[in-house]
Amino acid sequence: MSDLRTRLIERLCRLPEGQLPEVQQLLDRLDQPVGLIGGRPDWPHAPTHRLSDLGTFVVTAATVNKEHLFRGAERLSLLEGELLRLARQYELALEAWAVFSNHYHFVAHTTTADNPLTRFLSHLHTATAAELNRLDGTPGRPVWFNYWDTRLTFEKSYLARLNYVHQNAVKHGLVAQASEYPWCSAAWFERCATRSQVQTIYSFKIDRVHLDDDYAPVV
Repeated sequence: MSDLRTRLIERLCRLPEGQLPEVQQLLDRLDQPVGLIGGRPDWPHAPTHRLSDLGTFVVTAATVNKEHLFRGAERLSLLEGELLRLARQYELALEAWAVFSNHYHFVAHTTTADNPLTRFLSHLHTATAAELNRLDGTPGRPVWFNYWDTRLTFEKSYLARLNYVHQNAVKHGLVAQASEYPWCSAAWFERCATRSQVQTIYSFKIDRVHLDDDYAPVV
């Protein structure tokens, strides 16, 4: 047993019993998947619903062979939590997102002249693959296959893709209402946006939106 481990155990044994619940809460927080703060996603600020002069992008990424590597609440929370945390770190303004067992989509604005999207995606995929493989005991296993990003320059195209991503869990048949799916932006959007904004975005047709989306995810 390491000296550090021994010292920590000795300190725990000396603590008054009344402080032990606080220690337990701290340990519980440390057990949360990467990217979660206090067990809840680090939600972004309210959406802006307008194109950015610095760049607005829709991104899709898929796992290797479309495998359902992020199946289950723990792994979906890991992926969503890390997406939100790193978006904040790289100063990407998320407008919509949806994560699934074998792929994800998001729409985001860059907020700096130095577009960080490639670095952000590399960090996201490296971090989530490492943590997933730690959970599964499969070090070095390939997790992510590729990603596709498109810069949006027309407002109607942008707004339709916002709605497409919000509604993606419905499209895949996972829920009846978008806000019922825990690992997407719909509930956050409905909570943060005005009623008129929600009605406007949700009115855009999504049947003509072309994104790589042939994945049949599971929960």
